Amino acid sequence: MSTIVQALGDGAVVAKRNLIKIKRVPDLLVFSTLSPIMFVLLFAYVFGGSIQIPGMDYREFLMAGIFAQTVVFGATITGSGLADDIQKGVIDRFRSLPMARSAVLIGRTTSDLLNNVIVIVVMSATGLLVGWRIHSSFLEALAGFALLLLFAYALSWGMAIVGLMVRSPEVFNNASFIAIFPLTFIANTFVQQDNLPTPLRVFAEWNPVSAVTAAARELFGNTNPLFPKPDVWSLQHPVLTTLIWVVVFLVVFVPLAIRQYRKAVSR
Repeated sequence: MSTIVQALGDGAVVAKRNLIKIKRVPDLLVFSTLSPIMFVLLFAYVFGGSIQIPGMDYREFLMAGIFAQTVVFGATITGSGLADDIQKGVIDRFRSLPMARSAVLIGRTTSDLLNNVIVIVVMSATGLLVGWRIHSSFLEALAGFALLLLFAYALSWGMAIVGLMVRSPEVFNNASFIAIFPLTFIANTFVQQDNLPTPLRVFAEWNPVSAVTAAARELFGNTNPLFPKPDVWSLQHPVLTTLIWVVVFLVVFVPLAIRQYRKAVSR
């Protein structure tokens, strides 16, 4: 028990260090916020007129997908930050301190979770300006935001593994985009998965990003009761599916990330 408490305490110190870094280099937060705002405006005003969602405003259909895409991209900050710390020798200095080995990873993922909170708040304001509305209760909406952040936190541990394996932040950015772009675009984020070719539709139906997007739409009340119900279990129960993915990610990625951290600091 004392080991867990120590790890959490040390992780809080590392998280504070990362947040101070954002305060001193505000460009990190500015550009991570501007990107999703651009996506909202681009899809709402440029592509929105060409994409028809029967029975509902495309902007209400869109926002859950933008939220999901944004938190997934936000999770990549974890890997990029770790790759940068390794390159600059910061991890080696952490290693010389009497701190838990998992503290660096706990602090990194926690600070990036808080960064995602800020981005979601800004995005919500942007969505309201372009016509998005929440049609569910306050608690359901809060659960929707919490589920998005929980999914991003679990995914950030996977990004941590990649960040600890590569040699530089530039390599990580290239490697992560190869995985992130198919996950966020071959999904129900911007279009209905039923309109995709069969191989892509099957991938989209079981894509974890599709599950969290559908869960957010359901919890925000951005659904159309006239839509035919999905044929697959994952989208019939998107909230439960998302929680299952979160548990799987944490069970698999957390021990692997800690193991990779031990290897990375020794090279």
